[in-house]
Amino acid sequence: MKKSDRLKTLIELNVEQEKKALEAFGAAQRKQVQLQQQLDDLSRYRLDYQIKFDAFRGGARIGQVLEFRVFIDKLNQAIAGQEQVLQQLNEELEKARSHWLSVHHRNQGLQKIRNEALADEIKQQDKREQAELDDRASGKRRNNLDGMGNA
Repeated sequence: MKKSDRLKTLIELNVEQEKKALEAFGAAQRKQVQLQQQLDDLSRYRLDYQIKFDAFRGGARIGQVLEFRVFIDKLNQAIAGQEQVLQQLNEELEKARSHWLSVHHRNQGLQKIRNEALADEIKQQDKREQAELDDRASGKRRNNLDGMGNA
């Protein structure tokens, strides 16, 4: 089996790994966008609620003010939790990106080596064919010279 054929098999396996790594990276990106959107929504909701609270606070009873405060605290906790989840996902996203790049660069390197092997195989084949042509040509010349000497 030629070196280029062995490398082709290895490249095909690596392409599958690269495809899976890219799919995992894409899924992590989509998840990150989704979580960021949820965080943005929570932050906007908290801001709207805080504005309502500030406007309402002047004429509210203490019980209502405490309820607003408790709810805003819960929103703050939810936002902090979402930020933590998003931070963890960003770390996973970076790992997925690094893994994909690693597999991608390995695949590019293997492809380059295979292309060099193919070029070398073609060069060797051309040399063999040229040697065969030279042998045939020298054999014809000998036959022609032998034929002329007999005449």
